[in-house]
This record gives sequence, structure tokens and C-alpha cells, in this order.
Amino acid sequence: MKYDPATPIQELEQFGEHGGVNPSVTDSSTYTFMEAKTMIGTFEGEQEGCFLYSRHWNPTNKFLADALAAMERTEAAWVTASGMAAITCTILQICNSGDHLITSVTTYGGTYAFLKNYLPKFGIDVTFVNITDIESVKVAIKPNTKLIYTETMTNPTLQISDIPTLSKIAKQHNLKLIVDNTFTPMIASPIKHGADIVVYSMTKFINGKNDCVAGAICASEEFIASLASVNDGTAMLLGPVLDPLRSSSILKNLHTLHIRMQQHSKNAMYLSKMLQEKGMKVKYAGLESHPDYNLFNEIKNEDFGYGGMLSIDAGTPEKASEFMEEMQKDGVG
Repeated sequence: MKYDPATPIQELEQFGEHGGVNPSVTDSSTYTFMEAKTMIGTFEGEQEGCFLYSRHWNPTNKFLADALAAMERTEAAWVTASGMAAITCTILQICNSGDHLITSVTTYGGTYAFLKNYLPKFGIDVTFVNITDIESVKVAIKPNTKLIYTETMTNPTLQISDIPTLSKIAKQHNLKLIVDNTFTPMIASPIKHGADIVVYSMTKFINGKNDCVAGAICASEEFIASLASVNDGTAMLLGPVLDPLRSSSILKNLHTLHIRMQQHSKNAMYLSKMLQEKGMKVKYAGLESHPDYNLFNEIKNEDFGYGGMLSIDAGTPEKASEFMEEMQKDGVG
């Protein structure tokens, strides 16, 4: 059956306070309660439909979170002030001192730095593996392992993670599988293939305008509620809240994401083929020369192409710099 991540966003009925076709922007930090018992119930997480404090929940952020959950087919979502906030809150919500996790050695540089240099402060151990080598993942599992963290398409080496197989391994060992889907929104749906949690830097493709920094966590209602807990929720207590004005603009941009991803894919495919014909070493998931081409075809959704990311091996740093400058002069990329 064809999997469509775009239509659920368009089908959401989200209206403004006075019937506006776009949801209203709520720029309040605190909220009014008519009765003390309602306030207490909201504070304890037992009162539906009420808001306590915008570090906890904001109506505008909730609209965006609901749209992202619809796209990913998760029960709920949470939005953050950056992609790194989404990643760090998710990992710290699951792992405690003495725990262990497994991740790709080619993961995004900011994530790598957090895992390699920051988590040891809390006594959390990390094993870095070639995520495409399934045996190395299996061997890395320890009695105190809590999760496997990977990216659908790794940044910047563009490896493709075998999410279905990683999910089987995770479930066999009672681990959580977290997948960063930043490079492939709409194109891939990790939850469909068994991921437990999907994280995003919305700064990149989801927002698509290069005018803000934001992140998202898509998961079960139970996990999102744990993040928001006023007692021990990582997102609530560390406070990486997204400004509601930004949430509103990202939500509007989200409605064109499917069109933008299709065009990004067309552009990247055109450039990849052209550069390859000119004898350059190009790595793009849509080329049959990509080592994970067949795997990506198995896990990606139809109609959205292979994504907007490609890499070029210029041979030396000097040639790479010269090539980038020439591209900039010609307005390419």
C-alpha cells in the first residue's frame, strides 16, 4: 500500500481563535484559570485542553507538533528551539548515569560532539560503529545499552541506515531506536519501519527558508508526556522552548514541504548526473552507484525522489575550495 506522509497534514482542521484559516499565534507565557482546581489538574497533567506555562506547552507550538505527528504517523510530537535540543532532550530522557548507547560514527558533527565529549560528564557510555555494518551493531550491545541512535541518511557521508533491521535488533534487546530524519522528511518514514522516536532539525528542509533554528521530536504519547513532565521531563526542565511566532511560520511552510522535497530531489538528481558525466566523483542516493541505492529504494516513500543532498569528492581540500567558489560565482547550490 502506498504510504503518503503529505495528505495527513493537509487534512488537519486547525483554525484560528476567531475562525481564521490559519491557527492563531499565542504569545503568552502564562495562562488564566477560572478555578483553582483546573489549575491544579493542569499542573498534575490530568486536565485536558488547558495550558499552564509556555515552557510546558503553548497552543501555537501544539498546532505545529500535531501537524508533525500527523506527517510521521506518531501519536504525538514536541517542538524545540533547535535540532540539537530535540536530539539531546530525547537521549537524556532515556539515558541515565551508567547507561550505554550505540550510534553511527558518521553522525552529524554536533550530535557526535555531544555524544563523544558531553555525555561522559554524566557517566553515559557511547559506542560508535559503522551503522551499515549490522554485525558491528549487534556486537556493540551491552547489558546496560538503552538505545540505538542513527540517521536515515547520515550527515555528511550519505550512508543509508537499514531501519527495519536495526528495529528488529532493538526490539530483540528491549532498546529504543531513535532516527534523525532531517535529510529525508516525506521521503522516508522511520516509524513505518519500526523506529520508536524520530527527531528533526526543522532548520533545514522542513522550514526550508533559512530564517530560523528549530527542532522536533515525534513519538508515542507516553514519551512526549514524559518529556513535558513538570517533575522530571527533560524538555520541560531544560527549557529549549520554540518561540510561538516561529512555530506559526514553520507550520505554514510545512504545507508546501511535499512540493519542495520533490523539487529538491529533481535538482539533486540533475546535478549528480551532470557532474558524474563530467568525470567527477559524486555520491547521491538516487544514483545506482551509491552503495545503499537498493536499500534506500526499499525504505523510501514513492513520489518524493531521493532527496536534496549529494556529495562531491574533489580530491584535495584546495580543489574543493576552488570548486565551491566557482559554484558560488555561477549561483549553483
